Amino acid sequence: MQIKNLRWWVVALIALATIINYIDRQSLSVLWPDIAADLYPDKTADERKEIYAFISVVFVFSYAFGQAIFGKIFDWVGTRIGFALSIGIWSIATVMHAFARGVTSFAIVRSILGVAEAGNWPGATKGNAEWFPTKERALAQGIFNSGAAIGGIISIPLIAYLTIYFSWKMIFVIVGLTGLLWLIPWLILVKSPPKSHPWITEEERQYILSGQKNQDLDSDGEFDDGYNPSTAELLSHKQSWGVIIASAAIDPIWWLFVFWIPIYLSEVYGMDVKTIGIYGWVPYVGAMLGAWFGGLLAQNRLKGGWTVDKTRKFTISLGCLIMLPTLLAMANPGAPVNAVLLMAVILFGFQTAIGNVQTLPSDLFGGKTVGTLAGLAGMAAKLGAVALTALVPWLTAGGNYTPAFVIGAALAVIAMASIWILCPKIEPLKPK
Repeated sequence: MQIKNLRWWVVALIALATIINYIDRQSLSVLWPDIAADLYPDKTADERKEIYAFISVVFVFSYAFGQAIFGKIFDWVGTRIGFALSIGIWSIATVMHAFARGVTSFAIVRSILGVAEAGNWPGATKGNAEWFPTKERALAQGIFNSGAAIGGIISIPLIAYLTIYFSWKMIFVIVGLTGLLWLIPWLILVKSPPKSHPWITEEERQYILSGQKNQDLDSDGEFDDGYNPSTAELLSHKQSWGVIIASAAIDPIWWLFVFWIPIYLSEVYGMDVKTIGIYGWVPYVGAMLGAWFGGLLAQNRLKGGWTVDKTRKFTISLGCLIMLPTLLAMANPGAPVNAVLLMAVILFGFQTAIGNVQTLPSDLFGGKTVGTLAGLAGMAAKLGAVALTALVPWLTAGGNYTPAFVIGAALAVIAMASIWILCPKIEPLKPK
């Protein structure tokens, strides 16, 4: 049996995993007003926000190290088994939220969830490098990333709707079981990489492999593994640090909204869970459109004859320049409709840039190193998110979120500068 365009089926499954990933992680932020009222009836609003921030910091801190851990795991066991481990563990951890009773137990289950969910991103990057030629990678990464946006669009109204019929405990069980069902089509369809997959057409196999320019390091006309340095040697390249610093700067902007949109709408505009369900999904529409736009723009420019270097830098810079003024405008957004629309523009710019940042490991190194650099960059990104998340309760005391948005604008500038300064030319690297 052969399946035409098998690589796009693989993209669709990873995008679906990403949607599930975001529904699972967003459940806590949407349900937090109900959970806090149930478990902490005697706490003030600021005290509940501090508890939520602590649990969120534990999650992101675990997520940071999970990126590095799963980056190595994906390089060791491959994309197929790596994804099965990642989503299997995080789905069980989501179900375990139903049995949490306080700060400690929530911190434990969020920690397990964070480590396991982290595998989604180095796995997506590695899957991208395996299944797509260079000219299609930004689009494929955009499709992966749009799964996060679609997850945000779906999760907030979905969770709000489920609260009408189920307790917050049962909602965690329902969304956790969804991830376990995903394993069935994944294990059936993704049997091996395209080079040896029994169901791929020969035409598609050659199209994928011939487009992976950095896989013929010795220029002998035969596909090889490219430049795969040790971790120490990888870190000796300034381009690796450009990827790591850009990731560490830009990613906290995303997490600022993932964690705090429902809390922001509740605190600043006095919304309950059901009203948050009406407004809270809007920013993720911008994220979804940005993910598609960034991928299509990069693909269009590469097909138009631009180099990978020019394409990546242009698209990343455009995304950062979209975010910069809009983050500053969040200091005084006015009505809640204006606030969520500004957030949509910010997340549009973020996703325009991030898909191209995440393809950089596969632009620079061979397939056996992509997961490692993606994991290290992801770890740095989440450590940056930890720092900003920990500061948010202090920065936003009294409901003033302006300092947090100003910091976000500065981070956009740092992300853009690190790519231009530390990656003078984005192209496959060779041993020193």
